[in-house]
Amino acid sequence: MTANADAPIPTDAAPSASAPSAADRLLDAALTHVAFDGWSEATLAAAAQDTGLSLDLARVLYPRAGLDMALAYHRRGDARMLEELAQRDLTALKFREKVALAVRLRLEGADREAVRRGTTLLALPQNAPEAARAVWSTADAIWNALGDTSEDGNWYSKRAILSAVHSATVLFWLGDESEGYADTWAFLDRRIENVMQFEQTKARIKASPVLTPVLGLPFRLLESIRKPQGAGPMPGRWQG
Repeated sequence: MTANADAPIPTDAAPSASAPSAADRLLDAALTHVAFDGWSEATLAAAAQDTGLSLDLARVLYPRAGLDMALAYHRRGDARMLEELAQRDLTALKFREKVALAVRLRLEGADREAVRRGTTLLALPQNAPEAARAVWSTADAIWNALGDTSEDGNWYSKRAILSAVHSATVLFWLGDESEGYADTWAFLDRRIENVMQFEQTKARIKASPVLTPVLGLPFRLLESIRKPQGAGPMPGRWQG
Protein backbone atom coordinates (compact mmCIF):
# COMPACT_ATOMS: atom_id res chain seq x y z
CA MET A 1 0.00 0.00 0.00
CA THR A 2 1.07 3.47 -0.85
CA ALA A 3 -0.41 6.91 -1.02
CA ASN A 4 -2.85 5.28 -3.40
CA ALA A 5 -3.71 1.92 -1.86
CA ASP A 6 -4.44 0.41 -5.26
CA ALA A 7 -1.22 1.48 -6.95
CA PRO A 8 2.41 0.51 -6.25
CA ILE A 9 4.94 3.04 -5.06
CA PRO A 10 6.58 4.47 -8.17
CA THR A 11 10.20 3.58 -8.74
CA ASP A 12 12.78 4.71 -11.23
CA ALA A 13 13.51 1.17 -12.34
CA ALA A 14 12.08 -2.32 -11.93
CA PRO A 15 13.53 -4.03 -8.85
CA SER A 16 16.12 -6.70 -9.43
CA ALA A 17 18.75 -8.50 -7.44
CA SER A 18 21.54 -6.85 -9.41
CA ALA A 19 20.11 -3.33 -9.62
CA PRO A 20 17.86 -2.35 -6.71
CA SER A 21 15.38 0.39 -7.45
CA ALA A 22 15.77 3.80 -5.86
CA ALA A 23 12.82 2.98 -3.60
CA ASP A 24 14.52 -0.22 -2.42
CA ARG A 25 17.80 1.56 -1.84
CA LEU A 26 16.03 4.19 0.26
CA LEU A 27 14.21 1.51 2.24
CA ASP A 28 17.45 -0.40 2.89
CA ALA A 29 19.15 2.78 4.07
CA ALA A 30 16.15 3.73 6.22
CA LEU A 31 16.45 0.52 8.23
CA THR A 32 19.67 1.78 9.82
CA HIS A 33 17.83 4.85 11.14
CA VAL A 34 14.44 3.44 12.12
CA ALA A 35 15.56 2.36 15.60
CA PHE A 36 16.46 5.97 16.43
CA ASP A 37 13.95 8.07 14.46
CA GLY A 38 11.16 5.61 13.75
CA TRP A 39 9.42 5.57 10.38
CA SER A 40 9.50 9.33 9.94
CA GLU A 41 10.42 12.27 7.76
CA ALA A 42 13.80 12.35 9.54
CA THR A 43 14.46 8.74 8.55
CA LEU A 44 13.50 9.46 4.95
CA ALA A 45 15.87 12.45 4.84
CA ALA A 46 18.71 10.42 6.37
CA ALA A 47 18.13 7.58 3.90
CA ALA A 48 18.21 10.03 1.00
CA GLN A 49 21.51 11.43 2.23
CA ASP A 50 22.98 7.95 2.72
CA THR A 51 22.04 6.85 -0.80
CA GLY A 52 23.01 10.09 -2.51
CA LEU A 53 19.47 10.56 -3.79
CA SER A 54 17.78 13.94 -3.64
CA LEU A 55 15.21 14.51 -0.94
CA ASP A 56 12.76 15.62 -3.62
CA LEU A 57 13.04 12.24 -5.33
CA ALA A 58 12.71 10.47 -1.98
CA ARG A 59 9.48 12.36 -1.34
CA VAL A 60 8.16 11.38 -4.75
CA LEU A 61 8.87 7.73 -4.03
CA TYR A 62 7.48 7.91 -0.48
CA PRO A 63 4.98 10.80 -0.47
CA ARG A 64 3.87 10.15 3.11
CA ALA A 65 7.44 9.62 4.28
CA GLY A 66 7.50 7.23 7.22
CA LEU A 67 4.04 5.77 6.61
CA ASP A 68 4.82 4.79 3.02
CA MET A 69 8.21 3.40 4.02
CA ALA A 70 6.65 1.32 6.79
CA LEU A 71 4.07 -0.05 4.36
CA ALA A 72 6.75 -0.76 1.77
CA TYR A 73 8.71 -2.67 4.41
CA HIS A 74 5.57 -4.63 5.24
CA ARG A 75 5.05 -5.55 1.57
CA ARG A 76 8.68 -6.57 1.31
CA GLY A 77 8.18 -8.90 4.26
CA ASP A 78 5.17 -10.49 2.57
CA ALA A 79 7.14 -11.04 -0.64
CA ARG A 80 10.07 -12.63 1.17
CA MET A 81 7.76 -14.87 3.15
CA LEU A 82 6.20 -16.11 -0.08
CA GLU A 83 9.64 -16.78 -1.55
CA GLU A 84 10.65 -18.80 1.52
CA LEU A 85 7.36 -20.69 1.53
CA ALA A 86 7.71 -21.59 -2.16
CA GLN A 87 11.08 -23.21 -1.43
CA ARG A 88 9.67 -25.52 1.26
CA ASP A 89 8.27 -29.00 0.73
CA LEU A 90 4.87 -28.78 2.42
CA THR A 91 3.47 -32.13 1.33
CA ALA A 92 4.03 -33.86 4.68
CA LEU A 93 2.55 -31.00 6.76
CA LYS A 94 -0.97 -30.77 8.09
CA PHE A 95 -2.82 -27.67 6.99
CA ARG A 96 -2.55 -26.02 10.39
CA GLU A 97 1.21 -26.64 10.26
CA LYS A 98 1.41 -24.94 6.88
CA VAL A 99 -0.34 -21.87 8.22
CA ALA A 100 1.89 -21.80 11.30
CA LEU A 101 4.98 -22.12 9.11
CA ALA A 102 3.90 -19.22 6.91
CA VAL A 103 3.34 -16.92 9.90
CA ARG A 104 6.62 -18.02 11.45
CA LEU A 105 8.55 -17.36 8.23
CA ARG A 106 6.92 -13.95 8.04
CA LEU A 107 8.24 -13.02 11.49
CA GLU A 108 11.63 -14.70 11.22
CA GLY A 109 12.41 -12.62 8.13
CA ALA A 110 11.56 -9.32 9.82
CA ASP A 111 13.60 -6.81 11.78
CA ARG A 112 11.88 -6.65 15.16
CA GLU A 113 12.67 -2.99 15.83
CA ALA A 114 11.43 -1.99 12.37
CA VAL A 115 8.21 -3.91 13.01
CA ARG A 116 7.88 -2.37 16.47
CA ARG A 117 8.19 1.14 15.07
CA GLY A 118 5.82 0.30 12.24
CA THR A 119 3.25 -1.12 14.64
CA THR A 120 3.41 2.06 16.72
CA LEU A 121 2.91 4.25 13.65
CA LEU A 122 0.06 2.15 12.23
CA ALA A 123 -1.68 2.12 15.61
CA LEU A 124 -2.44 5.85 15.25
CA PRO A 125 -6.15 6.39 14.51
CA GLN A 126 -5.54 8.14 11.20
CA ASN A 127 -3.53 5.14 9.98
CA ALA A 128 -6.08 2.49 10.96
CA PRO A 129 -7.29 1.87 7.36
CA GLU A 130 -3.73 1.33 6.15
CA ALA A 131 -2.98 -0.97 9.09
CA ALA A 132 -6.06 -3.07 8.34
CA ARG A 133 -5.17 -3.34 4.65
CA ALA A 134 -1.59 -4.32 5.47
CA VAL A 135 -2.61 -7.13 7.82
CA TRP A 136 -5.33 -8.30 5.43
CA SER A 137 -2.86 -8.41 2.54
CA THR A 138 -0.55 -10.64 4.60
CA ALA A 139 -3.39 -13.03 5.42
CA ASP A 140 -4.52 -13.01 1.79
CA ALA A 141 -0.98 -13.76 0.59
CA ILE A 142 -0.71 -16.73 2.95
CA TRP A 143 -4.06 -18.23 1.96
CA ASN A 144 -3.34 -17.79 -1.74
CA ALA A 145 0.09 -19.38 -1.35
CA LEU A 146 -1.48 -22.36 0.43
CA GLY A 147 -3.93 -22.89 -2.43
CA ASP A 148 -7.16 -21.49 -1.01
CA THR A 149 -9.95 -21.92 -3.58
CA SER A 150 -12.90 -20.57 -1.58
CA GLU A 151 -15.28 -18.34 -3.52
CA ASP A 152 -17.96 -17.59 -0.93
CA GLY A 153 -17.97 -15.91 2.45
CA ASN A 154 -15.33 -18.34 3.64
CA TRP A 155 -12.90 -16.31 1.53
CA TYR A 156 -13.49 -13.42 3.95
CA SER A 157 -13.75 -15.40 7.18
CA LYS A 158 -10.46 -17.23 6.54
CA ARG A 159 -8.61 -13.98 5.99
CA ALA A 160 -10.29 -12.20 8.88
CA ILE A 161 -9.43 -15.01 11.29
CA LEU A 162 -5.85 -15.30 10.07
CA SER A 163 -5.47 -11.51 10.28
CA ALA A 164 -6.44 -11.71 13.95
CA VAL A 165 -4.07 -14.63 14.58
CA HIS A 166 -1.20 -12.88 12.82
CA SER A 167 -1.78 -9.57 14.61
CA ALA A 168 -1.92 -11.21 18.03
CA THR A 169 1.22 -13.22 17.29
CA VAL A 170 3.12 -10.13 16.17
CA LEU A 171 2.26 -8.31 19.40
CA PHE A 172 3.35 -11.33 21.46
CA TRP A 173 6.57 -11.65 19.44
CA LEU A 174 7.48 -8.01 20.00
CA GLY A 175 7.67 -8.62 23.75
CA ASP A 176 9.04 -12.16 23.67
CA GLU A 177 12.45 -12.65 25.26
CA SER A 178 12.46 -16.47 25.21
CA GLU A 179 15.28 -18.30 23.47
CA GLY A 180 14.62 -18.58 19.76
CA TYR A 181 11.19 -17.01 20.35
CA ALA A 182 9.97 -20.40 21.55
CA ASP A 183 7.14 -18.80 23.53
CA THR A 184 5.93 -17.01 20.40
CA TRP A 185 5.74 -20.21 18.36
CA ALA A 186 3.87 -21.92 21.21
CA PHE A 187 1.48 -18.95 21.34
CA LEU A 188 0.96 -19.20 17.57
CA ASP A 189 0.19 -22.92 17.82
CA ARG A 190 -2.42 -22.23 20.50
CA ARG A 191 -4.12 -19.55 18.44
CA ILE A 192 -4.30 -21.83 15.40
CA GLU A 193 -5.68 -24.62 17.57
CA ASN A 194 -8.42 -22.22 18.72
CA VAL A 195 -9.28 -21.56 15.08
CA MET A 196 -9.42 -25.28 14.30
CA GLN A 197 -11.77 -25.83 17.24
CA PHE A 198 -14.06 -23.10 15.89
CA GLU A 199 -14.08 -24.70 12.44
CA GLN A 200 -14.92 -28.08 13.97
CA THR A 201 -17.76 -26.54 15.96
CA LYS A 202 -19.08 -24.85 12.83
CA ALA A 203 -19.00 -28.15 10.95
CA ARG A 204 -20.94 -29.89 13.74
CA ILE A 205 -23.61 -27.17 13.73
CA LYS A 206 -24.06 -27.42 9.96
CA ALA A 207 -24.30 -31.22 10.17
CA SER A 208 -26.84 -31.22 13.00
CA PRO A 209 -30.54 -31.35 12.00
CA VAL A 210 -31.38 -29.86 15.41
CA LEU A 211 -28.87 -26.99 15.50
CA THR A 212 -28.88 -25.99 11.83
CA PRO A 213 -32.38 -24.42 11.81
CA VAL A 214 -31.48 -22.34 14.87
CA LEU A 215 -27.79 -21.51 14.41
CA GLY A 216 -27.22 -22.20 10.72
CA LEU A 217 -28.56 -18.91 9.34
CA PRO A 218 -25.29 -16.96 9.79
CA PHE A 219 -23.43 -19.69 7.89
CA ARG A 220 -25.98 -19.68 5.07
CA LEU A 221 -25.69 -15.91 4.81
CA LEU A 222 -21.91 -16.22 4.76
CA GLU A 223 -22.12 -18.72 1.90
CA SER A 224 -24.17 -16.20 -0.10
CA ILE A 225 -21.32 -13.71 -0.22
CA ARG A 226 -18.76 -13.95 -3.00
CA LYS A 227 -15.08 -13.07 -3.04
CA PRO A 228 -13.96 -9.84 -4.75
CA GLN A 229 -14.22 -9.71 -8.53
CA GLY A 230 -11.80 -7.13 -9.83
CA ALA A 231 -10.95 -3.79 -8.29
CA GLY A 232 -13.52 -1.69 -6.49
CA PRO A 233 -14.01 0.43 -3.38
CA MET A 234 -15.96 -2.31 -1.59
CA PRO A 235 -14.74 -5.87 -2.21
CA GLY A 236 -17.04 -8.80 -2.78
CA ARG A 237 -20.58 -9.23 -4.03
CA TRP A 238 -23.82 -10.73 -2.81
CA GLN A 239 -25.44 -13.72 -4.47
CA GLY A 240 -29.11 -14.15 -3.60
